[in-house]
Amino acid sequence: MGVSASADTLKFGKTEDAIKYRQNALFVMSQHFGSLGAMANGRAEFNADLAKQNGAVLQTLAVLPWQAFGEGTEGGKSKPEIWKEKTKFDDHANKFVAEAGKLGAAAKTGDLAQLKAAFGPAAQTCKACHDVFRNR
Repeated sequence: MGVSASADTLKFGKTEDAIKYRQNALFVMSQHFGSLGAMANGRAEFNADLAKQNGAVLQTLAVLPWQAFGEGTEGGKSKPEIWKEKTKFDDHANKFVAEAGKLGAAAKTGDLAQLKAAFGPAAQTCKACHDVFRNR
């Protein structure tokens, strides 16, 4: 599934609504992603059931925030480059969605080794987007 804010943007009444939507979606996503990362990196005990739940939520949420980056939704913590370099941004978003899907699938197996193998690439795509498109 491709992510293109230009084609599939939700309609928001106000710019602030779009900003809140994407920030909230990203926040909830980060909580589940962080839980998977803690297990994958040994900072938390591996719990197969919790990993499955977090993976399923992450897969569902991974496609949501990008819908709120359409034209006229500038602002928040995002850099202006998101709107100026839309193709590049969409490419980063698509890579994250793909890797989040792989991470979710690995989590569903209940196998820590598969979770560990999938977490690194997903984290890299997340970091790459932050490095390019997020103000510090």
